[in-house]
Amino acid sequence: MTKAQLKNRIAVANKEKKADLVIRHASIVNVFTKTLTTGDVAVCDGVIVGIGNYEGIQEVDARGQFLVPGLIDAHVHIESSMVTPQQFSQIVLPHGVTTVITDPHEIANVSGVAGLEFMLKDADSALLDIKMMLPSCVPATPFENAGARLSAEDLRPFVGRDQVLGLAEVMDFPAVLNGDEAMLDKLLLSSQIDGHAAGLTANDINVYGTAGILTDHECVTKEEMAIRLERGLYVMLREGSVAKDLNALLEGVTEQNAHRCLFCTDDKHLDDLIDEGSVDYNVRTAIRHGIDPITAISMATLNAAQCFGLSRKGAIAPGYDADFVLLDRLEDFAIAEVYKGGQLAAKDGRYTGPVQEASDTSAVRDTVRVPDLSTSDLEIPMGTHTKAHVIGINPNKLITEHIIEDVPVADGRFVSNATSGHLKIAVIERHRASDNIGLGIVKGLGLQDGAIATTVAHDSHNVIVVGTNDEDMLIAINALHELQGGLAVVQNGQLLASLPLPLAGLMSSEPFPAVYDQLKAIDKSLLQIGAPTHFNAFLTLSFLSLPVIPHLKLTDRGLFDVASFRHIEVVVQEG
Repeated sequence: MTKAQLKNRIAVANKEKKADLVIRHASIVNVFTKTLTTGDVAVCDGVIVGIGNYEGIQEVDARGQFLVPGLIDAHVHIESSMVTPQQFSQIVLPHGVTTVITDPHEIANVSGVAGLEFMLKDADSALLDIKMMLPSCVPATPFENAGARLSAEDLRPFVGRDQVLGLAEVMDFPAVLNGDEAMLDKLLLSSQIDGHAAGLTANDINVYGTAGILTDHECVTKEEMAIRLERGLYVMLREGSVAKDLNALLEGVTEQNAHRCLFCTDDKHLDDLIDEGSVDYNVRTAIRHGIDPITAISMATLNAAQCFGLSRKGAIAPGYDADFVLLDRLEDFAIAEVYKGGQLAAKDGRYTGPVQEASDTSAVRDTVRVPDLSTSDLEIPMGTHTKAHVIGINPNKLITEHIIEDVPVADGRFVSNATSGHLKIAVIERHRASDNIGLGIVKGLGLQDGAIATTVAHDSHNVIVVGTNDEDMLIAINALHELQGGLAVVQNGQLLASLPLPLAGLMSSEPFPAVYDQLKAIDKSLLQIGAPTHFNAFLTLSFLSLPVIPHLKLTDRGLFDVASFRHIEVVVQEG
């Protein structure tokens, strides 16, 4: 801000000049006092400069609507929406989200520094405020092969940029616990550090806090939430497309601890963002759960701003950014209009802001490289054994079960069986066309026929495929190679539907309405192969390769036991 700008704002605040915009007759949600107040809200240069009686060049009569601060998503991977930051901005602004804290570790695991630069550049041209946390774990663990490796020295040039707030979720807890030198170098990059404390004990949280980690979004119970709050962490109540922890965690929210609670979506598909909402869904759910509406709004605004040091966001007050939402009703958070920096960004659920020219995407293309494969590469030898370690699905949860049981075997090899629920799963390294193929067995994914495959496979984003037969699995893998990433559904040797994601194998270059239509075609094809309807098979599949969340996962190096943090054989050697 220049001296001239400051002088102008002071003049408007002092009523010596007209404001750029005045919102009249609104009921203002005050997140500082947890009350409703009244008064004209004056805006100058995209900043709120006063509440009282003001005149404006433009005046909006709110007619008793509720004026609330713009919502903040405290932790989100934009890549999981499968569109670019510019397109993501157009999706979430109509949902009242005016700021997001993003961790671009998905694209960083594929394209490294080039991926970070692409996300920063594309985000800079979006109307949405997109703040970045630098990926701390690329790769997430040393037990898989990603497309890049980022050290503290790789990240250091990004520190201090206006868009960069700190260090993103630290997933490699053993590296923190053991004082790994490379991890310590990353922790010392910033005082703002996000955590990833899936399955950690109370003493583990002590270690995280000592390391300077301030937040966690991996709670799944109110008991876990209490341990983190008691030890000074902020807790993010997550509701994504797979991890749906919000209702369980709301049980632990009280008026005494709500000031340390935030909302996040983490990973949410484009169709869920459009149909269900973003953080606005979390707010509505909290209100329905019995949380006071202003408390719920504070969790989505001021709390997140304070957590991340965004001192000019999260409230309707002089000196704060003019990011706000007009609601028709407070009790169900019914959004009428959204303003970003004093500019109308969305009205009646539609984006009304500027549309920028698409960014150059050449640096994040041509990233899917797989070797020529045959069905023999997908065989799981069982010998004379029938008992195996099996990945058990928990619908709408990231945590899997480690099952040991008899599985279908023919001619000394595992065979998928839709009736028993045992399906073959494979992870194929796709960044360098190596021969790395991890093979395993999953139960509970529910496919009755065919195969599905995707390059959205957290966090190294290799090809992951599951199916009822090897032939369809192979066709799905080859389809992804031709598409240069995406989603594919195959049945009886035919590609039923696909969604190309040519940007790092994670994002589409198309406008979001086109991607939405393609996702709906994918959903229709999933029904055709008998996929379950009470959870999303693709989203569940995409997290089965993440070896930092309990209990059993699959990487390109094989079956991974998170409890012991090591790879194990599929076959159980009986006796």
